[in-house]
Amino acid sequence: MKKMLVLVLFIFLVPLNVLGIDTARSSIVIDIDSGRVLYENNADEVRLIASITKIMTCIIALEEGDLDSYVKADEEILKMYGTSIYLELNEKMKLIDLLYGLMLRSGNDAAVVIAKEIAGSEEEFVKMMNEKAKEIGMTNTTFSNAHGLDEETKNYSTARDMAKLSRYAYKNKTYRKITSTEEYRVKTDSKSYLWYNRMKLLGDYKYCTGGKNGYTPSAGKTLVTTHKKDDLKITIVSLDDNDEYNNHERLAESTFDLYSNYNIVDKNDFDLVIDDNLYYVKKSFTYPLTLEEKDNVKVLASIDDSIKEGKVGNIKINLYNKKIETIPLYIKEEKKKENFFTKLFS
Repeated sequence: MKKMLVLVLFIFLVPLNVLGIDTARSSIVIDIDSGRVLYENNADEVRLIASITKIMTCIIALEEGDLDSYVKADEEILKMYGTSIYLELNEKMKLIDLLYGLMLRSGNDAAVVIAKEIAGSEEEFVKMMNEKAKEIGMTNTTFSNAHGLDEETKNYSTARDMAKLSRYAYKNKTYRKITSTEEYRVKTDSKSYLWYNRMKLLGDYKYCTGGKNGYTPSAGKTLVTTHKKDDLKITIVSLDDNDEYNNHERLAESTFDLYSNYNIVDKNDFDLVIDDNLYYVKKSFTYPLTLEEKDNVKVLASIDDSIKEGKVGNIKINLYNKKIETIPLYIKEEKKKENFFTKLFS
C-alpha cells in the first residue's frame, strides 16, 4: 500500500518586476543550476555565432588536453586573420596560456593552434566539437571551424543551444577561472604578453562572472555571459545584438529582480518521520521562482510502506501541478544494538 502526503513548504518572498527591453535578434536567459529557461526571444532561430564558438574550443581543450604542455605554433597561424594574440611561427606557449589568449583576446591564431594540438588537425577537432555538441544536447548546432570566422566555413547555432554549452562549460572550475579573468600576463622564449579581457561587461557590471563576446559582419555582435547574485546563477546569450552589453545587464537585472533561488529540498536538513520510520534523500533541489510561483509549489512524498530498506518511493516537486523534479526517497536502516555477548561471539 502506498501512502501519499503533502509536505508544507516554507519559502520567503521576493520583489516582482518585469523584464526590460531586449535589443537582440534572438536571446535567452537560463538558470545554471536547474537549467530552467527564465526568458527567451526567438531562442531557436539558427544563426551564425562568430567567436562565441571559442567556448566549445576551450572546453574541449580543458577536457582533453595537458594544460602544462608546451604547444608550438606551426604554419596554421599564417592563414589566420581578425582578432589575434600574434603568435610567431615556431613560438612555444603552454596550452593553458593559449586558452587565456583564446578567451580573453579571442585569438583566432590560438584557436587553430589549440585545435591541431588536441586533435592533430582542425578538421578532426571540428568533429570533436560536433560530437560534444550532440552530447550536450545542442540539437540545432553545426561547427565547421574552431574560431568562428565565417567567410570560408561557417558555424551555426541558436541562443538556446549556446546557453546549454555555457551551462555545461560553467561546471568546469578552470573554465570559470579563465572567463572571470580581467588581466593576464604570459612570457614565452620569444616575448612577453599582457592581455586584457575584451568582454567589457566583466568588471563593469558587478554581478557578471564571465563570458565571451563575438563579432563578424555576417553574424553581427554575439555575446554569452554568466552572472551570480546571492544564490542565483544565470547565463545569458544574445545573437545579432547591437547593444549587447547594455542588453545583458538589463536582462540580468530584470531576472534578479523577478526570481529568487529556493532550496526546496535540502538533503542535509530533511527529517521525515512516519510511523517511527525515518526517511531521507541523497540529493538537494534548488529552483528559481517568482513571488507568484512560490505559492504554487507542492512537494509530495509517495511511499511504498511494504519496502523496509533502500529506496521506498519518491519526492515529487510540482509547479502549477506540473512536475519539475523527482527525487528518490530512502528509508534509514536501523542498526541493531549489540550487547557485550553479541560483540564477544561475533
